[in-house]
Amino acid sequence: MQIQLELARQGVITTQMAQFAEEEGFAAELIRERVAAGEIVIPNNPNRPGQKVVGIGTRLRTKVNSSIGTSSGIYDIELEKRKARIAEAEGADTLMELSTGSDLDRVRCEVLDCCQMPVGNVPLYLAFHDAARRYRNPDRLDPE
Repeated sequence: MQIQLELARQGVITTQMAQFAEEEGFAAELIRERVAAGEIVIPNNPNRPGQKVVGIGTRLRTKVNSSIGTSSGIYDIELEKRKARIAEAEGADTLMELSTGSDLDRVRCEVLDCCQMPVGNVPLYLAFHDAARRYRNPDRLDPE
């Protein structure tokens, strides 16, 4: 499956590019050109149908990103889901799920299921989490 960048470079205007162009008030071809040039990114997870279409990049309206996440001291999935829903209801464009404590995969999956915003995370947080659990030292990262 090709990503937005690859398709844009092949001259293809995707559904997401066209939808975003309309929302931002630009011609779809201009958005395609800027995606192809690496000036705009349109996060799009094909496994999340109905995900909000957002474009981020130069000469676009400013986007609002909200950040949530558990910690080693506070692990409450329902609270994180509530924060995600509130962020979305208040107009956030994207969400960063920055959990560092407990079952990170479960938190991420449940947050993805409760909102339509593009959701990012920091894979290194999971690596540190796993090293802390496995070796009792988050600095003991192994090559994998």
